[in-house]
Amino acid sequence: MTRTGLYFGTFNPIHIGHCVIAQHMLEFTDLEEVWFVVTPHNPHKNKSNLLDDHQRLHMVQLAVGDHYQLRVSDVEFNLPQPSYTTTTLAHLGEQHPQRSFHLIMGADNLESFPRWKNHQWILQHHQLYVYPRVESDGGPLRQHPQVHFTEAPIMQIASTHIRQSIKAGKDVSFMLPGPVWQYIDQELFYR
Repeated sequence: MTRTGLYFGTFNPIHIGHCVIAQHMLEFTDLEEVWFVVTPHNPHKNKSNLLDDHQRLHMVQLAVGDHYQLRVSDVEFNLPQPSYTTTTLAHLGEQHPQRSFHLIMGADNLESFPRWKNHQWILQHHQLYVYPRVESDGGPLRQHPQVHFTEAPIMQIASTHIRQSIKAGKDVSFMLPGPVWQYIDQELFYR
């Protein structure tokens, strides 16, 4: 079975921090592939700064390029909304029985994980690969046998900061993969 890490996010936009974390997971854990799972717009959240689902998907495809261990998934675009990780995991398990799927998340998400729908089922059937965050140590699940903390670099880059900086006319080109910056600049996104 191919050990596949799922890295969920809106990726609005994807930035070098996301890419560094994904590559770290490939090089320093037993994961064989990482899939960026682009999360569609949540109807209960403010959409003011959220680009269209397919524009964000395209940016992730530009960032990943032809890296053979990285993939981009739009699986949640076709699942019932709002998206629940447990539903996505069950669907992917049915579609890809030759893979074992595991979650990649920040320590801050691990801390809130007990509030996720069917979190106990997820922990029973999937491992969690957790990267450090300044604002959280991961909480009580840190010691769970299904939770694997990695020594990934702490990335203090936020998509919110990138969007605000672009709107303010700042050059953030080094915070984004080159093709992603070119696409954002060309389409005048976030201005």
